[in-house]
Formats: sequence, structure tokens, C-alpha cells
Amino acid sequence: MANYILRKAEPRDVSDILRLIKELAKYEDMEEKVLLTEKELLEDGFGDHPFYHCIVAEVPGEHQNLKNRAVIGFAMYYFTYDPWIGKLLYLEDFYVMETYRGLGIGSQILKHLSHTAVKTRCSSMHFIVAENNQPSIEFYKRRGASDLSLEEGWRLFKIDKQHLLKMSAEE
Repeated sequence: MANYILRKAEPRDVSDILRLIKELAKYEDMEEKVLLTEKELLEDGFGDHPFYHCIVAEVPGEHQNLKNRAVIGFAMYYFTYDPWIGKLLYLEDFYVMETYRGLGIGSQILKHLSHTAVKTRCSSMHFIVAENNQPSIEFYKRRGASDLSLEEGWRLFKIDKQHLLKMSAEE
């Protein structure tokens, strides 16, 4: 298991978050689609009424921040509401640098998000995955996600409350 911590993102993390957003976009062959700036990320996520929440994974390493730790993964999410089923946690972006995959970091991030969803009484967690991102599709399916749509080259998944509770309770 890698030596890492998960924590709530802080304003000082904005440049690392944008770096990881761009890495994810490059991985999905959409790097040119990232138009967001650090200033927008800062204003949108850390003001009086944030539009998103974010957690980061840190390890001792090369992209070091002020605490001598490197941000190597993140999950950006927000809460939304479905008039049929109520509150949802919507996972907008989730990425762990390739070097750190397979060490359980992504699973811990998803567990943390599951716990957050359960604690805030969400009925499920929704997200989309690029059609050609088979490793991520399998990652989510192994954790109980169901494929809700195959339209427009994206898949819409849902992890129901039973699976959120299960992941949230796992040691």
C-alpha cells in the first residue's frame, strides 16, 4: 500500500487540480477541451457558495507542494437532486496518476465518496465514463456500478445505496 493521505482540497491545491484535470483530458484524448483556468477553479470551488467539492490524494514525491507532499489524484463532485429519487452525489472527475494506480488509492477515494454520499443521505452516486475507457468501466462495475446509458459514447453509471453502504463500511 502506498504512503498517501486523502484530504479536502484547499485553495493552494488549485494548480495541482488543474494539472490533474489536464492529465485526465489527455488520457481521454480531449486535452484541447480543457478551457478552465486556475482562477476559475479557485473562484468556483472555494468561495462562499462553492459549485463543487474536491478531495485530493497526496504522497511524498516529485510534484511537491508546501508540505513536501505531491498531489497525485483527485475527485471533484457536487450534489444534485433527482425529482424521482431525491439527493445524488455526482462525481464529475476522478483521476489518479498512472504511476500510482493499482495501489488502492482510487478505491479509497471511491470509499470516501461513498461515505460522503451515505452521510448526506444521497440515494446514489452518478457519473459518466468515456466509452473507450474500459479500465475505468471495469473498476466501477467491480464496485457495484450499473450502466444506465450507452448514448453519445458515454456511459452513465449509478452505485445504489446498498453498494454505497457496503463500500462505506469496508475496512
